[in-house]
Amino acid sequence: MRHGKEKFDEKKFVKVGRDYLYNYAENNVEPLSPGRRAFLKGVLIGVGVITVASALPILSVLNPQEVQLKNFPWIIIVDSNGTPIKASSVPINDPTIMLFQYPMLGDITFLLNMGDENNNPVSIPPTKVLIPQNGATYDFPGGVGPNKSIVAYSAICQHLGCAPPEIHFYPPKYFSPGGNVPNYLPSNAYQAALSAGAKSVIHCDCHGSTYDPWHGAGVLTGPTVRPLPYVQLYWDSNTDYIYAVSMNTKAPPIMDHPSDLEGAAYLDSYNKQTECGKLLLNKGEKPSYCYTQLQNDGNTFSGGS
Repeated sequence: MRHGKEKFDEKKFVKVGRDYLYNYAENNVEPLSPGRRAFLKGVLIGVGVITVASALPILSVLNPQEVQLKNFPWIIIVDSNGTPIKASSVPINDPTIMLFQYPMLGDITFLLNMGDENNNPVSIPPTKVLIPQNGATYDFPGGVGPNKSIVAYSAICQHLGCAPPEIHFYPPKYFSPGGNVPNYLPSNAYQAALSAGAKSVIHCDCHGSTYDPWHGAGVLTGPTVRPLPYVQLYWDSNTDYIYAVSMNTKAPPIMDHPSDLEGAAYLDSYNKQTECGKLLLNKGEKPSYCYTQLQNDGNTFSGGS
């Protein structure tokens, strides 16, 4: 700790939320790197701001020794009750920030069901994604689900690590030509998306980076020079359940990570014995381990249209 003289104010934490905890950590632990800030954000998603007793131990793990996975785990996505999420129940073009953590604690990821301006699901095809930083490319496998419209991208901006709500998804209703486009979406981002044939974007309000969720979260506008990493999903058509199963090691890793297989801490549900190998659940079955919870982080457009 830097000095540890400031007493943690639980009432202020409950009132202010994560910003108070960020500032407290900065003043009493050490400056937070973009990755550590995103890690702390991911932990708060899991425990909830009101769980004050859970917040204090977080400060002791802001700079833990990195842990490493041998392989990407096979993780089922569940709701707050531990019930597996069904692909057919994921809302199309939902402006609400829906996040799960993968492959490690704090690695927050958007779950998006892509659709057109009429909220009809649209199949997201495989594509090659360019890395402007070095000119290399890698393969994005496309969407999954009954309409091949569901995708998952890192919710940590690849520029300087900003996390939701600073980075969020703009669905077509807030983006289409002549529609209600929020004035904080820069015109260059809007035009770049139109030129790329994207009907919606992921945009970071911190510094203006824009990503194309229709084409593997490729870069539309800087300052980022790296696409958002994607999480490969698997859809079990027999149960309609969705699993997070892998990431592309040829893509740039999550911001501030040396590798997507290294991170601050394992998922709470990670099973070290099985290493969360491939396991398909039966319909109606709840997992006891190897799961990640889908969390609602709010609707950034709730005050709009």
